[in-house]
Amino acid sequence: MSASQSGKPLRPSDWQPALPVDRLLTRDKPGDEAVPLDVLFVGGGPAGLSGAIELARLVQGDSELGEVEIGVLEKAESLGEHCLSGAVVNPSAMRELFPDLRDADFPFQAPVKEDRVFFLTEKGKLRLPTPPTMRNHGNWVASICEIVRWLGEKAEKLGVNLFTGFPAEALYVEDARVTGVRTAPVGLDREGNPGSGYSPPTDLTAKVTVLSEGTRGPLTQAWLDWQGVGSENPQIFALGVKELWELKRPLNTVIHTMGWPLPRDTFGGSWLYPMGEGYASLGLVAGLDYRQHSLDVHVLLQKLKMHPLVREYLEGGEIQEWGAKTIPEGGYYSLPSRLHGDGALVVGDAAGFVDVPSLKGIHYAMYSGIYAARTIYKALKAGDTSKATLSDYDGLIRGSTIHKDLRETRNMRLAFKSGFYLGGAKAWVMSLTKGDVPGSMIAVEPDAAEERTVTAEEPFNPDGKTTFTKLDAVYRSGNITRDDIPVHLVAQDDVPPEVADFYSHMCPAGVYEREGDKLVINAPNCIDCKATDILGPRWTVKEGGTGPKYKRM
Repeated sequence: MSASQSGKPLRPSDWQPALPVDRLLTRDKPGDEAVPLDVLFVGGGPAGLSGAIELARLVQGDSELGEVEIGVLEKAESLGEHCLSGAVVNPSAMRELFPDLRDADFPFQAPVKEDRVFFLTEKGKLRLPTPPTMRNHGNWVASICEIVRWLGEKAEKLGVNLFTGFPAEALYVEDARVTGVRTAPVGLDREGNPGSGYSPPTDLTAKVTVLSEGTRGPLTQAWLDWQGVGSENPQIFALGVKELWELKRPLNTVIHTMGWPLPRDTFGGSWLYPMGEGYASLGLVAGLDYRQHSLDVHVLLQKLKMHPLVREYLEGGEIQEWGAKTIPEGGYYSLPSRLHGDGALVVGDAAGFVDVPSLKGIHYAMYSGIYAARTIYKALKAGDTSKATLSDYDGLIRGSTIHKDLRETRNMRLAFKSGFYLGGAKAWVMSLTKGDVPGSMIAVEPDAAEERTVTAEEPFNPDGKTTFTKLDAVYRSGNITRDDIPVHLVAQDDVPPEVADFYSHMCPAGVYEREGDKLVINAPNCIDCKATDILGPRWTVKEGGTGPKYKRM
């Protein structure tokens, strides 16, 4: 029976395996050849690198503390290759981290000169007033890849050890303390046996391990589960699919859209940003609480390019890159109740520091890394990296612009559970009252617990010039994963055909296919967007240096 014939609602959580905590935490002792560090940041994005830079600067100015070894562990082959964002950046965290530099010295493309917001129908558009949260005066358009590479250079000059191509496979724990990580092995064959070019895992120990894994980090999930750390609401997510285009027609304004091609009951929107030198960033985001089982975010972006508003800019242009990434959208009520433990802190997207109404997260990630560094510095000075001492980090977060901004917009994303029009009206009132209306939290379920209506797939035939298949898109992500890697996606056995269909639409990279009544997993296609971990098979790390190789995303 095909999905389009069944008509029966589908709940993804019914078919999602449990988090493999036993694989992600180990009480084994690190090996004799473990790399000893004082502080280890697990993830080389804006949060981890900002924290490493701030901490390196603090310890360099302290002659009493002695030498402090700081490391940053990054699963991509080179810094920035797994980073993707819009991105319009609030420069305030850059100014805090580099007070001697000007905005023009930072790795930004150009200041935002104008914002435009449109409501789209299939053929038309309506210009809307720019909501206060989306006004970008004083912000800059940027490539997060370039930001991360630039931060990496700054970190390296300060003596930070950068370990690229090393994904963390498990946390070493002892009693209630995190003591370091074990990396994934390299060179396993499809059955998980050592093949040619095999390299065993590497152990790294640290007094403090900072979880800066980004969205839906598996070690962060395991640590929160192990520590019994919850949140008032579960974290909810969106999936963004993005392309970088070289344009013939210049684009000088930041454009955001709502409405078509998204269904009315799906939260999200699109963007078109100038990227300097005749380039533009184009993307579409959809909340992963969408209700139609056949909704396909990659296909929606392809359809968006046929709209007159977008098509006129792309005419004669050429796609350069493609990628996808999930975004934590729960906001204030989805933040973990505790972000510290014995020998551990959580920062950036791993903690959920994203403000959906303003479409901002990079500067919050950087601030959280800075606050983590200041907390760790004091702990190292005191010779105490216990939970009690590291709790100062939570206090710094609560007293920061991160907490203030997320609190003021605490229910705005959640309001759209009521649909686009009613949700929009509620969000407008919340914006005016800075979150005071309504007075209480809007409760939500995890994305995987939302029922999906089984719907027929709408036909779509890419032309290969402006619109593309998923396989064409994955090629443009620079994906370099070998064909014979072990399957790193943990699926439940014998999922029904309609669930296999759901996975095939949900994944933007064509990892999942339905052949007959069976689910087929094309693991090498995976670009680590983590949508699968939210709605389907669990994502676990694969060997270092695999996945996308973004350059200007």
